[in-house]
Amino acid sequence: MDLSALVFLAAVLVIKEAGVPLPVPGDLLVIGAGVAATRGGLPAAAIVMVLVAATVVGGLVQFTLLRGRARTTVLRLLGRIGVGASTIERGAGRLRRGGAATVAIARMTPGVRIVAIASSAVAGVGSATFLAGLIVGNGVFLTGHFLLGLAIGRPAIALVAGAGPLLVAGGVALAGAGALGWWLVTRMRARPRTRHQAGASGDQAAADWSDACCPACLVLAAVDRGTVDRT
Repeated sequence: MDLSALVFLAAVLVIKEAGVPLPVPGDLLVIGAGVAATRGGLPAAAIVMVLVAATVVGGLVQFTLLRGRARTTVLRLLGRIGVGASTIERGAGRLRRGGAATVAIARMTPGVRIVAIASSAVAGVGSATFLAGLIVGNGVFLTGHFLLGLAIGRPAIALVAGAGPLLVAGGVALAGAGALGWWLVTRMRARPRTRHQAGASGDQAAADWSDACCPACLVLAAVDRGTVDRT
């Protein structure tokens, strides 16, 4: 990965973590950075540090805005990617009782991390406490995804080089079919509910869809669901 690509990727992550609903899965971008790192260029450790720093900067921007005059605007932007006010408030309840460790765990947990920043702001978590948790949580989460990219890097590059167009076409077709199926399921589940409840269900589905883009998140979510089912 060269410097220009790293700067562009870092800029995208800053914008996404600030709450702007860019239609790009951040987790896959980090995995892609790991794949790109296998081809040489900048040291892997430097790439990880820059990416983690970018997400921390973006997270601080969102946290600060939500505690200031831009609160309404940022909440509206988050709503466009499925992060509704009720979802944020539920997360805030947990964070009010915790400290930096709770923030870090929230930022490492699929399905929860997407609302952790907004919930921390709503819960009134102190800036220093939030920053400490954000650094640790983002550091662990992004490093794991980057290492996954490093692990699959060379085989993935060889595969794409041999069947690139076919894989792209197949990926687009599967993504389209998955999005359609997800939308149909959401519609069917929402039918017996009120309009407000249906909207909330759709918002949650959109938020879950962002986590569903990440293979590591799917595995962790499946393990977590299995644990819950046994209790």
